[in-house]
Amino acid sequence: MADARFDPFGTHLDRDRALMILREALAGAEDGELFLERRRSEALVFDDGRLRNASYDASEGFGLRAVNGEVAGYAHSTEISEAALRRASETARLAVGSGGGVLAAPPAGTNLKLYTDADPMADASFGLKVETLREIDAYARALDPRVVQVSATIAASHQEVFILRPEGGLVSDIRPMARFNISVIVEENGRRESGGTGGGGRAGLAALMTAEHWQAQAREALRIALVNLRAVDAPAGVMDVALGAGWPGILLHEAIGHGLEGDFNRKKTSAFAGLMGQQIAAKGVTVLDDGTIPDRRGSITVDDEGTPSARNVLIEDGVLVGFMQDRQNARLMGVKPTGNGRRESHAHIPMPRMTNTYMLSGEAKPGDVVAEVKDGIYAVGFGGGQVDITNGKFVFSCTEAYRVKNGVIGDPVKGATLIGDGATALRNIRAIGNDMALDPGIGNCGKAGQWVPVGVGQPTLLIGGLTVGGAAA
Repeated sequence: MADARFDPFGTHLDRDRALMILREALAGAEDGELFLERRRSEALVFDDGRLRNASYDASEGFGLRAVNGEVAGYAHSTEISEAALRRASETARLAVGSGGGVLAAPPAGTNLKLYTDADPMADASFGLKVETLREIDAYARALDPRVVQVSATIAASHQEVFILRPEGGLVSDIRPMARFNISVIVEENGRRESGGTGGGGRAGLAALMTAEHWQAQAREALRIALVNLRAVDAPAGVMDVALGAGWPGILLHEAIGHGLEGDFNRKKTSAFAGLMGQQIAAKGVTVLDDGTIPDRRGSITVDDEGTPSARNVLIEDGVLVGFMQDRQNARLMGVKPTGNGRRESHAHIPMPRMTNTYMLSGEAKPGDVVAEVKDGIYAVGFGGGQVDITNGKFVFSCTEAYRVKNGVIGDPVKGATLIGDGATALRNIRAIGNDMALDPGIGNCGKAGQWVPVGVGQPTLLIGGLTVGGAAA
């Protein structure tokens, strides 16, 4: 039986008294809110022929924030009660000091509904989930005798939030999430390589658990592993790089997206600070952050301050036209919030964060983009990476990449890393494909110790002059 809906003002708090305490905490402040949350999550990991881990977590609590200028006071608790709220109020209020602030206008309301309210964990019984994972393991092993290990994960969560504003408004959102991942390891002549894939979004588990879906995912994971099994050492040097559509947008997210978040630009620690209205990318490059795409992993009906999400243009035809903003940084910069105030949980303060960040299509056919590469690589899969926000310098490792000479895709390569900086990479985009695609729903973004789900996307791109780190000269 499904759990009853989270109803903090019906079971834990009197709404009028909670509002009174919130207003006392925010007297003389410029902004703030009471954020209440219940989150439940489940994950099952089947590895090496057996159920390795099965977990279920449930938590609830609140966070109270008081904002005055550049200062924010924040207190949180896992106990939702009037006594705990009063203690939090006293702590958060310390940031207000002598006051003097005037409360900012509240967020606009919305009737937008981007995803289902249903609990994805209720789509299947625990036994059926375990049996599906067992079938995945058997199916993947039967695909090829070189498969020596299979790992598969089914995960889901259900987050319910209420945001009480000092003017009396109450915003709520119910956020489902489901995800499926599979990876395989293959071995041949003593050499082992791996391949993995996955996906999901703000929807139920049912579609992810169909045989049609997971069999296709298993075949794709195996394909990547077998590609890597025949890969040769990657070249090294400065060369042209073609990036595939979809998940390679993670490079755009990390190397460019973080630099377009409001807090970094207000503090002038971003490589893009002070460049509003200037040409920062090649003509034809248009980049958006869009939290309004139905059912996508990074989408949010409202952000964690109560602002409706939006389709925000960041770069238009190569010109910097916007940043992603929460309420505090938007107010300090004299602009409007963009619906990007996000937090990991009630125990975390909101900050400007990406939702679904992607580049729009150009006019070139994908094959023509790759054909322009005279001597370089074609990267279609990425793993981990590192980025320095202050200068945009990045290092990314490729999980699937190919050598390209005279426009012809050759052998797969292993050990390839892409090295560069976001500002230069933007200016050196030489061709943009007409095949923009979003990632399959696997992205997580870390910032200041907080993790939130995100989406990325792009068309096939050609970037000139990236440094490729590899094993072969």
